[in-house]
Amino acid sequence: MPPLHRSRPPRDPGPVHHPLFARFYARTAPALDARSGLAAHRRELAAGLAGRVIEIGAGPGLNFPYYPDAVSEVVAVEPEQRLRRAAVEAAVRAGVPVDVVPAAAEALPVKSEAFDAAVVCLVLCSVRDVPRALGELRRVLRPGAEVRFLEHGRAEERTFAAVQRVADRTLWPRLFGGCRTSRDPLRALAAAGFAVRTVRRVRVPATGLRLPSSPCVLGVAVRSG
Repeated sequence: MPPLHRSRPPRDPGPVHHPLFARFYARTAPALDARSGLAAHRRELAAGLAGRVIEIGAGPGLNFPYYPDAVSEVVAVEPEQRLRRAAVEAAVRAGVPVDVVPAAAEALPVKSEAFDAAVVCLVLCSVRDVPRALGELRRVLRPGAEVRFLEHGRAEERTFAAVQRVADRTLWPRLFGGCRTSRDPLRALAAAGFAVRTVRRVRVPATGLRLPSSPCVLGVAVRSG
């Protein structure tokens, strides 16, 4: 197995610290997943993966139970201390080997072209530098590797997209760990050198109150050669 750490990591963008959000999310996310339909989306996200997988922004490890047996190792990157502790506990219960790593998406401490696939789940909304994070992800994936993504995305309706922009400029990022709901993950992936192969727009939760974070995209992108 290739060594985990690379010899010259890029400059670390600094600590990520959201103690109130992290405490709330770690406690409530499993129940919210079941009620909102996210659990089924997470299962679809991981289905069919194999080999070495890197997961960016693993949070409390909610994707870990869904990795299939064909996955030989998951390197799960999580910069927030409280969420990382929860992820370590979840890794013990996972059905595949999971190594939880303290790092930010913008500075991955792993070798280039070391992974067969990546999982990016509800994280591009909160990373501080999306192009840099996706550039790092492209670096560590082998040519042709898949990126499975489930991300908040800008609403297609102009009126609701305006609601998202207002939320992002006011309290929403402060309340939800830096989340910005009006970003466009599909455009960001394409700009970083990933070809989006499949995509489906989903709403989370599927029914009931529509939140700024409700519009999501679920799909597969491929790292170009």
